Amino acid sequence: MRKLVVWAAVVLAASVPQPAAASPAGPACAGLAGLRIPASVLSLPTSGGVVTAASSVPGDYCRVDADLFPVDPAAPAIKLRVALPRAWNHKALMFGGGGYDGTIPDLTANVPFGPADRPAPLARGYATFASDSGHQQNPARPPSLDGSFGLNDEALKNFAAGDALKKTRDASLFLIRRAYAATPTEVFFAGGSTGGREALVVAQRWPSAFDGVISAYPAWNNLAELLDLGYLTQVLSRPGAFPDPAKQTLLYDSVIKACDGLDGVTDKVVSNPGGCRFDPRALRCPGGTDTGPACLSDAQIGAVTAMSSPFRWPYRIASGETRYPGFPFLSGADMRTPFLGFGTTAPADPMPVTSGYGMQYWDQWVKYFLTRDPGHSALDVDPRHPGRWLARISALSAVQDRNDADLRPFARAGGKLILLHGAADELVSPYSTSDYYERVRAVAGPRATDAFLRYYVVPGANHANFGTPAFAAGWDSLSALERWVDTGRAPVHPVVADLAHPRTRPLCAYPEWPRYRGGDPDSAASFRCVR
Repeated sequence: MRKLVVWAAVVLAASVPQPAAASPAGPACAGLAGLRIPASVLSLPTSGGVVTAASSVPGDYCRVDADLFPVDPAAPAIKLRVALPRAWNHKALMFGGGGYDGTIPDLTANVPFGPADRPAPLARGYATFASDSGHQQNPARPPSLDGSFGLNDEALKNFAAGDALKKTRDASLFLIRRAYAATPTEVFFAGGSTGGREALVVAQRWPSAFDGVISAYPAWNNLAELLDLGYLTQVLSRPGAFPDPAKQTLLYDSVIKACDGLDGVTDKVVSNPGGCRFDPRALRCPGGTDTGPACLSDAQIGAVTAMSSPFRWPYRIASGETRYPGFPFLSGADMRTPFLGFGTTAPADPMPVTSGYGMQYWDQWVKYFLTRDPGHSALDVDPRHPGRWLARISALSAVQDRNDADLRPFARAGGKLILLHGAADELVSPYSTSDYYERVRAVAGPRATDAFLRYYVVPGANHANFGTPAFAAGWDSLSALERWVDTGRAPVHPVVADLAHPRTRPLCAYPEWPRYRGGDPDSAASFRCVR
């Protein structure tokens, strides 16, 4: 970790009683149970915390659970967990969450789009940690789709503004120092989706808190996307507008047929979605009325077009956002992952659990963030004309979309950022992440940006390798980040593997994409990165 941060951490560690040096899987682990976490070791307001459990886990690590208490007695605690390996590499890694969070991520897991042939961070010797972001998931709701915590201001800020991230980081490092009587030399962050947004939040709000960050498919402009999802929810709920699973399959297969070979090889992976000019009107039913699974009605073509088009709103909001760029044609219609895209049933009131993930996410946001009325129908709020809800939308935008793309303080502190997105993401638009990257370059300048940031779009990859994507991305981004932080050597010609098939592709730095140049189509060496 950078010298100033290390010095401050050492001073802090010296200011509290230190245990005798011992393996965290032995007495030092059990000795952590009941330990108080002083509010003074956290940079944001809490009422302190306490270790609720500490025990050795088969696999040579100690698991420590703790609660961080809120300032508002009505707010839930932040529940965090730290995994302390016996063979520690003197580094630490924080995991981000997903959706509305509400559960603690698996500390034994790999980083997003991680490789199959390398150990996960904990198995490499990292002390890993994470939290539920300050609220607990209602088990009656689908995982990561419980927004009821939004009724409480402190809980909402912990999640939406990212306050729980810094509180978790500070408390976890306190526990790591107590367990090992030493301070981590480097601290990394890795997350995807909401966790990808959280990765960008920590890089921006606390530029010296993490030495390196992996942000995958980040929902960075969360409220802007919500407005688009709200609009799509209304469109798909219209009579006859929802394309059923058979029509979604028709659409996906038609897009692949039209655009698959544009990169020089037919492999069911569209390497350059920006070059795909598919027109859904080619699938129009005779007369525009629904005549069965072999075509799309005019209403369904309108819904598909809405999903793949930018959404703009005709009013100002505090974040300054004015649009969301829409989704690639090959994302929401991929019926191998219907839950993340259109879903299998149309949105309605009450919102079916078989509707798309984004529609359910919007439903929870309307009920608990916007109106704070659990009985309010999500279909009654029009993102284009929100009426009396405009002021609340604007206020929430200042909390949820506070990323202004100025990462210069993070860069000056020596931080490195690897940014990843799947080109066929059906839940968070890759176009949005490309927009974020261009904003960073506009603020910092191209040369300065290249010194601390690499951005890769993975052809065929979807959201979090959910279901059976066309290309299940796997790359050892953590080792690449380590080298960059430790030696200053940025990733050079990285190769991404398909975890579901024996094939590889070059991982091209945006805006480049891989074009086939001959040879074995399953080998990255047979492709070159082009613009």
